[in-house]
Amino acid sequence: MVTGLVKRRAAVAGEMKAAQALLASLAKDLETLDAAIKLVAPDLDIPAIAPKMVRPPDDWSRRGEMSRVVLSIMRVANKPLTSREIAAQMIVQRGLASTPKLLNLMSRRIAGCLRDKRDKGLVRNVETRGGQYLEWEIAR
Repeated sequence: MVTGLVKRRAAVAGEMKAAQALLASLAKDLETLDAAIKLVAPDLDIPAIAPKMVRPPDDWSRRGEMSRVVLSIMRVANKPLTSREIAAQMIVQRGLASTPKLLNLMSRRIAGCLRDKRDKGLVRNVETRGGQYLEWEIAR
C-alpha cells in the first residue's frame, strides 16, 4: 500500500511541476501581450480586460471516449445500426437533454468516428433497409 501511495504522490508532484511550468509560460505570454497592447493603445485599461473562461460543452468527448462508447453500443446491438440510432443511445447513456440539434451534431460526430473505424477494418457498412443513413456493424 505504501508503494502505491508513494507512486501516486510522485505522479501528483510531477503534474504540479508541469502545471507550474505552464503557468509561468502563460504569465510570460500575458506580459508580452500587455506590452504589445500598450504600444498600440496606451490609453487602454488592461486590468479591466476580463479573462475569458473556456469550458468545453457537456456533449464533448475526451480522447478515445467516443470510439469506445460507439463500439460498445454496436457490440450489444442485435442488428446493424445507423449513426443516428447510435447517437440517440449515446445521448441517453450520457444523460444529456435530447434536442434535434444535439442529435444531428452527435450523428455527424459518430459518422466520422465510424468512417475512421471502417478505414481501420473494425466496422463495416451493410445493405440498408432503406433510408438516407448507412447502417453499420462490427466487422467480423
